[in-house]
Amino acid sequence: MKILSIQSAVAHGHVGNSAAVFPLQRIGVEVVPVHTVNFSNHTGYGAWRGPVMAAEDVADVLTGVEERGVFPEIDVVLSGYQGGTGIADVIVDAVRRVKAANPSAVYTCDPVMGNARSGCFVAPEIPDLLRERVVPAADVITPNQFELGYLTGTEPTTLESTLASADLARATGPSTVLVTSVERPGREPGTIEMLVVDDAGAWIVRTPLLPFKANGSGDVTAALFAAHLRGTGDARAALERTASSVFDLIETTHRSGQRELQIVQAQDFFAAPRMQFTAERVR
Repeated sequence: MKILSIQSAVAHGHVGNSAAVFPLQRIGVEVVPVHTVNFSNHTGYGAWRGPVMAAEDVADVLTGVEERGVFPEIDVVLSGYQGGTGIADVIVDAVRRVKAANPSAVYTCDPVMGNARSGCFVAPEIPDLLRERVVPAADVITPNQFELGYLTGTEPTTLESTLASADLARATGPSTVLVTSVERPGREPGTIEMLVVDDAGAWIVRTPLLPFKANGSGDVTAALFAAHLRGTGDARAALERTASSVFDLIETTHRSGQRELQIVQAQDFFAAPRMQFTAERVR
């Protein structure tokens, strides 16, 4: 399997491609990373250095990859944090060209905008670009619960409203919606959930909620889910494998006392997930 991953990169820590590439390589996936920003560190520190890549530079890198004959080999295009506003059209055009070269390729979009605690942390134009141009071109999207609400103009809170919001998102184009960071009334205390919805049904998986904010964990989640879904063709299996690996990554990081994800230290949990969580069918 080969994944073209178009998202941010940082020198210190693990977000964007700096979070996604190694876990994918550890499960045997070849990755072609194309960066939308090249920062010293993630923006959660409040200060960073380095450039947002110009849309034409990202497009130029993609054209160079295409000229090497790589596009027919791409199984999945994955996108995350977009940086500048011009990147959306570059990504959608790259997806079109990859699918022309390999009609079986799929596009997984992680519509990075923000979260329930921090609000939106991208440029004001990005949510509209994602909703109107990027998400409709995707086969799979992986929003958190907050981002799902932003995309659909809804406020998903309960299981029923989250399912309804996922259906609204699916009606715009994507066949599969993975909703992360699901926090609904009535769930077991001290837990957090992920929900996947596709044509075959809907499944939810519950894991312990650790007292730790892990920047980049959503990027790892989107990458692993994209690969496992492509590899198995089974949304439930992909959900269970992803939840297992990501929980162990976050737990390893929490125990380390470090701020940044301990991706290298947790690498065996990517290659051989413990499969300690079972997804429940909810539809």
